[in-house]
Amino acid sequence: MENQVAIITGSGRGVGKACAMQMAQAGAKVIISDLDEAPAVEAVEEIRAKGGEAAYFAGDVTAPEFAKELMHFAVETYGGIDVLVNNAGYTWDGMIHKMSDEQFQAMIDIHLMAPFRLIREASPYFRDAGKKDKEQGIEKYRKIVNVSSVAGVMGNVGQANYSSAKAGLIGLTKTVAREWGAYNVNCNAVAFGLIDTRLTQSKEKGETVNGSAVGIPEKVRAMFEKSIPQGRAGTAEEAAQAIFYLASPLSNYTNGQVLHINGGWYT
Repeated sequence: MENQVAIITGSGRGVGKACAMQMAQAGAKVIISDLDEAPAVEAVEEIRAKGGEAAYFAGDVTAPEFAKELMHFAVETYGGIDVLVNNAGYTWDGMIHKMSDEQFQAMIDIHLMAPFRLIREASPYFRDAGKKDKEQGIEKYRKIVNVSSVAGVMGNVGQANYSSAKAGLIGLTKTVAREWGAYNVNCNAVAFGLIDTRLTQSKEKGETVNGSAVGIPEKVRAMFEKSIPQGRAGTAEEAAQAIFYLASPLSNYTNGQVLHINGGWYT
């Protein structure tokens, strides 16, 4: 991925950060995008300390002007965009009969509307640039990777909002692949099962995102782990490797696909 420019949302921590580290190690210039500035700065410093190139852009991906501002920053900083990873997100669980409109809409906004806006805003650097390349006889692939979930494929109790948004993201992925595939834009998704992040840590730790508690009750998490054939949650690094594959030249003929990363939990 030498000299490719990669935007990764939600990359100050967890899977996003692991993904940024891997891409930087492979030669990409990485834009760390995160809601919180402190972890974004820390991630950039780690990458630079290892000889990689990175810059950060802090902000809320659900803000109406965020996509335009992020794309502008990436182009101003590194001159273009080759890879977009829509990874930012959190959960706000509740049973359907108790779920508010606000709770449902919040998940749609971050897991579906934000990726849509970012992809739409990236069209000059993906679709239009790809069309121009083909007209000039240049073969160059650009990559979009959307982070979905096993919940978006099979549903999940207490996650009607999250499951709906992640299912919608798969539909968006497949549509972009059909619309932009002719211009050598590969758009794929990863559907993660139980991966060790702050979204899947013990809820008893009391961590919140945007005022909403995140995590899984300890008893539920233990039950999930027992149902996974490999008997454990995946690591952030293992999850990031799947994204790396879809963002790299290794996947040039992979388009509109959903790569399931779950230790055999869902096949």
